[in-house]
Amino acid sequence: MPEFPPSERALRLGVAGPVGTGKSSLIALICRALADEIRIGVITNDIYTDEDARLLRSAGVLDPDRIRSVETGACPHTAIRDDVTANLQAVERLEGDYFPLDLVLVESGGDNLTATFSPALIDAQIFVLDVAGGGDVARKGGPGIARADLLVVNKTDLAEYVGVDVELMVADATEAREGGPVLALSRRDESSIARLRQWLLSLLSDHRAGAHEPQDPGPMAPHFHADEDGGYVHSHESADDAHDHRHEPV
Repeated sequence: MPEFPPSERALRLGVAGPVGTGKSSLIALICRALADEIRIGVITNDIYTDEDARLLRSAGVLDPDRIRSVETGACPHTAIRDDVTANLQAVERLEGDYFPLDLVLVESGGDNLTATFSPALIDAQIFVLDVAGGGDVARKGGPGIARADLLVVNKTDLAEYVGVDVELMVADATEAREGGPVLALSRRDESSIARLRQWLLSLLSDHRAGAHEPQDPGPMAPHFHADEDGGYVHSHESADDAHDHRHEPV
């Protein structure tokens, strides 16, 4: 597997968020906005399918072979935080096949508000919420909301139909992030797309200059998974520990 010095390899950007918030649409938007200027690749994650990859390929946003999938076979966060081997190998194969790339986007499968990427996999991460999830979601916090490099409040053009005050949602998100960047985004709003584009180009410039240091948003909080036996609590230790996973029957 090829290994690239940080100064030569692509910026690896994770995109996480709950199901239906528009992660794949955001990636398609990024590709359309920047594919004429920089060289991009995409890795998607699904549990048992490659549907997100197929949707992006069918959208024609990149050469189809630059969009590849990882089937995690388990909870979506497992392959972006607990054991990143499959994703890391997929990223390195993609970079080896199309060297040099400028940006590799890694899309998490839809997960809960605590999902975060390991800094062993990515250099920076975007967390995506959408107005249809409710205006109160942003202030509920969690590692993804609080400590991602950028929080996107997506689908703002739908706010009037779901009764959400976008300005209030952004203000709540900014407070939850202690002033960290929040972007209200709609694919119908060119000014918001321009702000996203500028943020990405600035991040890429910092990465190329060696001025961006990947941050660990911290371990996921314990959370519940339903199964045929009723369910269990999935608990994650800190990144400095040995990732001892306790599945406690509930």
